[in-house]
Amino acid sequence: MDELHHISFEDLSAAARELEHRQKSAKEQIVKDWLPRYTGMSLEKFGDYILLVNFGNYVRMFADKHDVPVYGADKPMQAATADNITIINFGIGSPNAGLIVDLLEAIRPAAVLFLGKCGGLRTSKNHVGDLILPIAAIRGEGTSNDYLPAEVPALPAFALQKAVSTTIRDHERDYWTGVVYTTNKRLWEHREDFKQRLRDLRCHAIDMETATIFVAAFKNRMPAGALLLVSDMPMTHDGIKTEASDKQVTANFAQIHLDIGVDSLKQLINKGTTVKHLRFED
Repeated sequence: MDELHHISFEDLSAAARELEHRQKSAKEQIVKDWLPRYTGMSLEKFGDYILLVNFGNYVRMFADKHDVPVYGADKPMQAATADNITIINFGIGSPNAGLIVDLLEAIRPAAVLFLGKCGGLRTSKNHVGDLILPIAAIRGEGTSNDYLPAEVPALPAFALQKAVSTTIRDHERDYWTGVVYTTNKRLWEHREDFKQRLRDLRCHAIDMETATIFVAAFKNRMPAGALLLVSDMPMTHDGIKTEASDKQVTANFAQIHLDIGVDSLKQLINKGTTVKHLRFED
């Protein structure tokens, strides 16, 4: 007990800093090992700008257009890189969304843009094929609670969303802005209590990843944004997505969705604009 009285506050602080440093170093080693492990692509092949997608066909379209190889055909995630932009298919759902953001710490990207599909909730306004530029996301998925307290809002990097907005206009398209509800419930379409909650919250869209990406990226000090494509109108019985309807959405709208995402990041690259509208300081 006497020895404890001789331990100073400075000694305790130094020990805490040393422990934190070791934990951070261990995490860095893990993500540097796991990002290539999950994608099949070595770290030096990653670009500084990242497109996150849910489906392998986006990666193939990107690779075909830029005449580059696709990595990870036998891995959980597929990836391809061209012009300092890497596209990654990380799968579906909030746990996978959190995982890929954590793994991106291995390369510290300049910007992360999520191109996802969503359900349109404003039946009088939304249509399949509409673009939604989220200004915020509601954290209904649970995964983001492992990153930051529930009081922290899920917000995108403003400058990145601004670049996406400009690019959409350059493509002579229009878009909606609003709040997206991120859920971990996939089969909720016949739950009237949940649908009423979405109406009460006045959400514009629903998906399974956006809030997680925003919060995990903020926690990891990465600027992140999202551009969502309305793939179905699940608040109506005949608007629920099926395999056939999703194929039609992909055929009609996936290419423009992808092109806008790529061109948005190229706009940042060419102008050399920083997207850190928030200073990531403690």
